Amino acid sequence: MSDDDLVSPYAEDADLDAEASVRPRRLADFIAQHRVRDQLDLLLQGAMKRGTAPDHILLSGPPGLGKTTLANIVAAELGTGIRTTSGPVIERSGDLAAILTGLAEGDVLFIDEIHRIAKPAEELLYSAMEDFRVDVVVGKGPGATAIPLDVEPFTLVGATTRAGLLSGPMRDRFGFVAHLDFYSQGDLDLLLRRSARILGVEITPEGAAEVAGRSRGTPRIANRLLRRVRDYAEVRGDGVVDLPTAKAALKVYDVDDLGLDRLDRAVLRALIESFRGGPVGLSTLAVAVGEQADTVEEVCEPFLVRAGLLARTPRGRIATDAGWLHLGKTPPEGRSIAAQQPDLFTRNGDISP
Repeated sequence: MSDDDLVSPYAEDADLDAEASVRPRRLADFIAQHRVRDQLDLLLQGAMKRGTAPDHILLSGPPGLGKTTLANIVAAELGTGIRTTSGPVIERSGDLAAILTGLAEGDVLFIDEIHRIAKPAEELLYSAMEDFRVDVVVGKGPGATAIPLDVEPFTLVGATTRAGLLSGPMRDRFGFVAHLDFYSQGDLDLLLRRSARILGVEITPEGAAEVAGRSRGTPRIANRLLRRVRDYAEVRGDGVVDLPTAKAALKVYDVDDLGLDRLDRAVLRALIESFRGGPVGLSTLAVAVGEQADTVEEVCEPFLVRAGLLARTPRGRIATDAGWLHLGKTPPEGRSIAAQQPDLFTRNGDISP
């Protein structure tokens, strides 16, 4: 299997301007996540009435659900500037100190993947979040001196796809914590119609529903597929994204009825055809499809598990009956997920001593 066979239509592309243009800029335009949106509105309105910076905000959830968009909306609603960075970039406490001391009063600091911030920088962030002050150490050894620097009141918006990796002290310093959920097909349908209007694409209700149903509940994927379907409609059709056009375009880009792409199906096919449905370890499965284990675990598995096609067990990954059927294969008889679970009271089928 060549690398070209595993190219995903969900990969990052060069159409960044179009993606930015369809992002909502105000809370009222943000589709779905109604509970989070209402809570954020109360938080921001209360802070503006008091004339103070809002509490620090932590947004968690899978990629592509709008965490970055919400961070920019927070700054827009407050009428302040925003400084954007990411956890892996901040390797030293001095890097973070330079960013913090450059903030103006009321600014928003957005740190994406905040769970990956270096430990020294994280500890510096504690005092900045609570006391709006940082201590910069100058020199080394016995002659080292800590210089306190004041930081203008600011609002930190942290985003993470793995909230469980955040330390307890970091999590406790956020005054507002929200988890973003996957979008329903109805919400994605509304989002696609809005994006189509902004991009100048004519789309029928049936065409929007077809793209929404294959978007994995993720608005980023929905907008990306919309742009690819638009290309197909303009080049091989009459420019209108209707049901036949959407189906034909998504077939070209190897997105099936459930939203699986080539890499997803390669993982599922390797699990079933090469390992008889499992159980098989993650690293072995990754080697079978020629990908890194992290890619399989973080890109493919979450949706395959959520779709009920794959299951994680203590002994490894196994394909469910639905996974076999999705590839047009008959699941083996007498084999179930429960059968793969180890018995706590037996060893190799015998009573443990």
